[in-house]
Amino acid sequence: MANIYLPFGTVEGQTARIAEYIAYVIREHGHEARTADLQTAGDALPGDCDGVIVGASVHMGKHEAAVTDFVRANKAALERLPSALFSVSLAVVGDEERAESYVQKFEEETGWHPAHVGLFGGALLYSEYGFLKRHMMKRIVSSQGSPDTDMSRDYVYTEWDGVRRFAEDYLAGLPAGSA
Repeated sequence: MANIYLPFGTVEGQTARIAEYIAYVIREHGHEARTADLQTAGDALPGDCDGVIVGASVHMGKHEAAVTDFVRANKAALERLPSALFSVSLAVVGDEERAESYVQKFEEETGWHPAHVGLFGGALLYSEYGFLKRHMMKRIVSSQGSPDTDMSRDYVYTEWDGVRRFAEDYLAGLPAGSA
C-alpha cells in the first residue's frame, strides 16, 4: 500500500475538487491519500509519502506561485519519488496547445519535468464571482468564442472520467510492492 501526497494550489476551488477526487480514486484502489492546500500547508514534503501528485490551476497564463515554490523546494524528492502534475485551466477546453504551453513554462520555471502530466478543464463559476470578476470572465470567454456567457449559471469543464484515468495510470506506474 502506497501513501500518496497531493499538494495543490487553487484560487476558485476546482483544483481542490479535482485533488480530492484523485485522492478518492487512490483510496478506492487500497492506498492512502492526503491532500494539502499549499496556501496553508507550506513547502514541507511529508517524510512518509511514497509518491506525490502536484495540482495547480492556471490564472493569467501562470500556475499558482505557492505550487511553483513547493516544486522548487522539493525538486530532488519529486525526481526521486513517483510523481505527477495535473494542471487545471479553461484553456484545456478550447486550446489544448496553449494549456500544454503553460505546463512547459512551469517546467522551465521549476526545472521539474514530471513523467506523468494531466491537463484538466477547470470551471467557470459565475455564481461565486463578484460583480467585476463575473463581467471580466464573461468578456474573456466571449472574446475566445465561447458561448458560455450566461452569468446566471456555472460551467464545469472537468472531465471526471479523464481525471480517474490519470489517477489510475499514475497508480499503475508505481513500483512493484506499493501498487
